[in-house]
This record gives sequence, C-alpha cells and structure tokens, in this order.
Amino acid sequence: MTRISLGVLALGFLAPLGAAQTDVSAVPTANPARPTISTPATLTPVGYLQFESGALGATHSPEFSSQVSMNEVVKLTVAPRLEFLAISEPVAHSSVGAPVGASSGDTPSNLPGDVSLGVQGVLFPGEGAKPTISLGYSYRVYGGDAPDLDIGSAKNSLLLLVSADVAGFHYDANVLLNEQVVAPVARAQFGQTLSISHHLAGDFSLTGEIWRFTEPFLRGNAIGTLWSLGFTPRGNLVFDGGFDRGLTSTSTRWEGFAGFTYVLPHRLW
Repeated sequence: MTRISLGVLALGFLAPLGAAQTDVSAVPTANPARPTISTPATLTPVGYLQFESGALGATHSPEFSSQVSMNEVVKLTVAPRLEFLAISEPVAHSSVGAPVGASSGDTPSNLPGDVSLGVQGVLFPGEGAKPTISLGYSYRVYGGDAPDLDIGSAKNSLLLLVSADVAGFHYDANVLLNEQVVAPVARAQFGQTLSISHHLAGDFSLTGEIWRFTEPFLRGNAIGTLWSLGFTPRGNLVFDGGFDRGLTSTSTRWEGFAGFTYVLPHRLW
C-alpha cells in the first residue's frame, strides 16, 4: 500500500512536467480542494484525472513535536453529479518529544500515513449565488502508523458540503461527522469549516479559513485559522502556499504548506 501511495505521489508531481506543451486553449479547469480543510461542493471536470499534491510541515501537535509529510489526493468525476477520490499520506517524518525526565531528545521516525477512498455526489447543483449542495463519504482502507495532526484520523467520514459565489467572493462550507477509533473504543467527532477566497490582481488569489473539530479522546476542541495564496498560470494548474495557526492548547500550533493542483489535459474517455 505504501509503494502504491508513493507511486501515485510521484505521478502527481511529474504529471505537470510531462504535459508542458499542451495547447492551453483546450485544457480543462482545475477545481482545487487543497490547501484548505474545506472541500468544494462542486466536482472536478468529468472524465479527467485531477491530482492534488503537496507537502506540509507542522510543529507542536498532541502526538509529535514536529513533522514533515507528503500528501496526495486523486479525483475522477465519472458523471456530472458523481466523483470518486483517493486520499493518501505516503510518508511522514516525525519527531516525538521525549518523556519528562528522559535523558535523550526527540525520537525521529519515517512512517506512512492513512489511505482512504471516497465518493462525493451533488444533491442540488447551483450557479453563482445559488449554492451547490453535495454529500461526501470516505472510508479508511489502510491505517498508517504516522502520528496524526490535531484533528486525528477518521475511519469513516461523512460530509455535507455547500459552495457558492457571492459579490466576488467564493465560499466552501463543510459539516463533518467522523468516526475515530482508538482500539477498542470508537467515538464520534464533529467538525465545521468555512473557507472564503477572492481573486487578486493577475493570476493570484487569497483564501482565508476558520475551522473547528471536536477531540473526543482529549475531551477538547481543535480550532484554527488558515491563510493561503494561490497562483494559476493556466486553467488546469494551480499552485498554492500558506500557513495554519492553531488557536487552542490542543491544536497544532503552526503548519506551513505548499503544493499544486493539476488536471491531466487528456480525457480518459
């Protein structure tokens, strides 16, 4: 499973290089879900593979003192209202703080994260200020050993998604119900996210997000705010970079990230 995840990650990073000579007038338009926690209710172009590839660095989280990880999401919309996706964290380099009184420092590790498969369907299509409303579900098919971020890892995840454009701003709002498992106990986790983005000069855009997740095993809440800058050199390629700041004592204190979203320019059928 780890080899498959690494192979998909490599394909996601190399794909833009292999299609550099594609006629830009004929390419599909990317629909990025990264780097925000919020996922758009709208789907990717029908029949095209979309890769969302990136790296994330984080410090001071409940399960580690620092971590650098790779992440990959592959999406394929097979019908105007139906999309399939695969989510993976091929590898994470983590440093876990030594116990109080120990003579040694942080303990490093290089471990794979989770792999999940999901589906998303549009319930009510919208346009402009009329919102698109969708429902999504994902299931963890492989449980990795890498330490989790503050919001943990979900075995099952159910999402309600709403997206629209209002007065020059685009918003994505999600409500999540997750099942978190620390064997043999399973508990429900609730989450809410809201991201708002606005086009800036040229090919740049700015996104701000606020999010909250309950932490059922810590009996607390993880709350944070995320800010990112996007750059779109052509319709099917979007670069992003930014940071996330945790606002509670059990939230990951700082996260920095960079990556891109790329849609293969050739339709699969």
